[in-house]
Amino acid sequence: MFPLISAPELLSLIARTDPAPELLILDARFSLADTGAGERAYLEGHLPGAVYAHLDRDLSGPKTGLNGRHPLPAPEAFAQTLRAWGLRPATQVVVYDDAGGMFAARAWWMLRWMGHDAVQVLDGGWRAWAGLSGASLSTAPTHRPAGDTSHLKPHLDWVLSTDDVLAHLDQPERMQLIDARAPDRFRGENETIDPVGGHIPGAINRFFQLNLDAQGAWRPANELRQAFDALLDGRDTRSVVHQCGSGVTACHNLLAMEIAGLPGSRLYAGSWSAWCAIPEHPMSR
Repeated sequence: MFPLISAPELLSLIARTDPAPELLILDARFSLADTGAGERAYLEGHLPGAVYAHLDRDLSGPKTGLNGRHPLPAPEAFAQTLRAWGLRPATQVVVYDDAGGMFAARAWWMLRWMGHDAVQVLDGGWRAWAGLSGASLSTAPTHRPAGDTSHLKPHLDWVLSTDDVLAHLDQPERMQLIDARAPDRFRGENETIDPVGGHIPGAINRFFQLNLDAQGAWRPANELRQAFDALLDGRDTRSVVHQCGSGVTACHNLLAMEIAGLPGSRLYAGSWSAWCAIPEHPMSR
């Protein structure tokens, strides 16, 4: 399944009755500056039938101080969340946000990490839907019957721990880090989120916003392919490990590589916020 769906395609899917699709729409709108803003926006208006997915509550696990600002939940815990959302083996999932896919990509990746491949991100997100003729909105919270997640088989090898990254730091043939943060934060400048500025030695920078065009839609697959081919310079995609500040926008680059036809890369979920929590770790600026 192609990882993106357009607003007109989603409108047709929602309207289809023969056969009616088994469809789960996730509203992943969120603000790092105001963690309640996305849920308030959901209650003010959302796609018909959408369920709200909160980054901190639903798409992250408990923090220990060493596992980053948005650690992944345990697979068993996330399976319970998916079951509460009504996920079933035949469910097609569509995720959207209003931040260029910044949070939707995290949900997309997590569903695939859990072993559910039928998931897409709404290209252009909330803006694309709101500007579509015939697209309706709902203000009613969605309550779905409990699902069946017995089909899920998590891909545990898709995730690297801090110890994994440290062990392969001097082995570029086995691990090439791609940091999705803005270039200034990558350089160690203007760091306002994490207590220490800089990046993991050996990482290369690919700001996730470069995956989008001026309208906030994803760039065409061929453009993304050219950009990542140039960035990787012949490296095996299976050696690529994505990271950012806390494992969220790293998923944007994971999705971009999937769109580009470059599958196989992995995620350092703790990212810079976990790495810099240990002062003894090497850091570059």
